[in-house]
Amino acid sequence: MRIPRRSLTALACTGATTALFVAAAAPAQAAPLPIGGLPEATAGYTLSPGTVAGANDWSCKPSAAHPNPVVLLPGTFANIGSNFVALSPMLKNAGYCVFATNFGMSWFSADRIGGMKSETDSGNEVAAFIEKVRATTGAAKVDIVGHSQGGSMGVNYLKLHDGGNKVGTYVGWGQSSNGTTLSGLTTLGKAFGALGFVNLGFQAFGAPSLVDQQVGSAYNTRTAAIPLPQGPKYVTIQTTKDAVVTPYATQSLPGAQNIVVQNLCPSDPVGHVGLFLDQPTLQLTMNALGGGPADFKPACSGYGPAL
Repeated sequence: MRIPRRSLTALACTGATTALFVAAAAPAQAAPLPIGGLPEATAGYTLSPGTVAGANDWSCKPSAAHPNPVVLLPGTFANIGSNFVALSPMLKNAGYCVFATNFGMSWFSADRIGGMKSETDSGNEVAAFIEKVRATTGAAKVDIVGHSQGGSMGVNYLKLHDGGNKVGTYVGWGQSSNGTTLSGLTTLGKAFGALGFVNLGFQAFGAPSLVDQQVGSAYNTRTAAIPLPQGPKYVTIQTTKDAVVTPYATQSLPGAQNIVVQNLCPSDPVGHVGLFLDQPTLQLTMNALGGGPADFKPACSGYGPAL
């Protein structure tokens, strides 16, 4: 059957109009967030200590692909504006709902120097934040990534706040739940100064958390007696160059996949603080949160600072 030219023209116009309508109605795809590095971390530490790209969109609803929101917890002396300039946008770009919080800010923190209060008080702050994330997103469980004391706060939640039923995957970078030495905490302060974050001075060493994190403290003795709950997947990521939480093997958790970066990338010079910018560490973290293989091998490049 021959279709008249006038009808063909009408059909073409209708099709073009429909295509334009569909294109206009379709939501614009957001451009990927840039992944931050040391310059962004240094600026974020002072200028935006309470915010980081990709995190704390309270309208975010978890997808079927990524049902657990990811909660990011920074280390001692740190804040989310510096600690997660790489991981937070990476997770958001991959489709996760991402949330991050500072904790343990004291009178001399200036809203920047985190993790100063007792680990008990900070643990209560973190638990309240996680419950807010769960209630707002409707998610039954969260995943946790914690750096140093942030890792200890994740363990605090698991052991002291019924976290075994509320956490899917735990990832600790140089996590300090088993304690460290005062000399290690002094090293941490010097490393932060070397990175240009802040001249901490030694007044900070009167902070309760710096007592709680020491090996053999009353806090560590109490929490060590409580077994990790069964159910969540546990991953620790460690570096042999760690001069803060020492010996580095004390960061291991029973039943966890305890990964030493140099076993996979022998030339990686990354230290305790530098884990947050270390590409092998970030790749291992994304693999763990995504349910990837236990024998995943990261690309050995883009190493973090040797601090």
